Amino acid sequence: MIRVEHLSKNFATKKSSGFHFPGGKKAISPALITALDDVSFTLNDGEITGLLGLNGAGKSTLMRLIYGLLQPSAGEVWVNEHQVSRNPNAARQQLGVLPDDTGLYKRLTARENIRYFGELQGLEGHVLEQSIDQLISWLGMDNIAGRRAEGFSLGERMKTALARAIVHQPQHVLLDEPTNGLDVITTRAVRRLLHELKLQGRCVIFSSHLMHEVSGLCDRIIVISHGKILADGNLEAILDAGKSHNLEDAFVNLVQPQEEQQHA
Repeated sequence: MIRVEHLSKNFATKKSSGFHFPGGKKAISPALITALDDVSFTLNDGEITGLLGLNGAGKSTLMRLIYGLLQPSAGEVWVNEHQVSRNPNAARQQLGVLPDDTGLYKRLTARENIRYFGELQGLEGHVLEQSIDQLISWLGMDNIAGRRAEGFSLGERMKTALARAIVHQPQHVLLDEPTNGLDVITTRAVRRLLHELKLQGRCVIFSSHLMHEVSGLCDRIIVISHGKILADGNLEAILDAGKSHNLEDAFVNLVQPQEEQQHA
């Protein structure tokens, strides 16, 4: 279980104050941008949750706060009994994270990339190799397992990064747009893996812009806009909140008033 309690995140930026120093140079004063604003929810084991939002809505910031890459301005995240801000290493051991940048070691093979991260998580010997073999099979990676990552296609990089993220069999899996730009075969492999993780009782959350993917995969959908949660529930609840019979229209109906308000 992942519990997010009254989570907010502000980023400092700089803007001109309108005051001019002698010589004509403008004074610069700090300003705050609110990326997340008092967000709360609980993610349950055995469920797939989809995070929907426009670019800049706060999805990636929320993910980074959950796995401790960023510190919150207010609020807290719990991964089971571990408070992320106080015990980040213990929390991360229970998390498998696929960020928006795969960052593979190009001189290592796909198998070596996965093995290295398994070793960092404390796995070794038969247990580690069995987990690697299982993931290679699930994701259809037999043809690239022994190849160096340099020159991998986007789909090959994504498969390797996903296997690397969950080789230690974490209870909670966070994926930032895992099928973005992938071909049909790779996308189906990723979806099969997500279903398998759910059947194993794991907690999965992923962000996406693909409405058909979210509606087909997710037990629960969270719609976020300008750092605030606009709707949270199963597909039927989101359609009802967005007053539409399809997810895309419901999503637009939910976020459009926020966009118009921001640009008013």
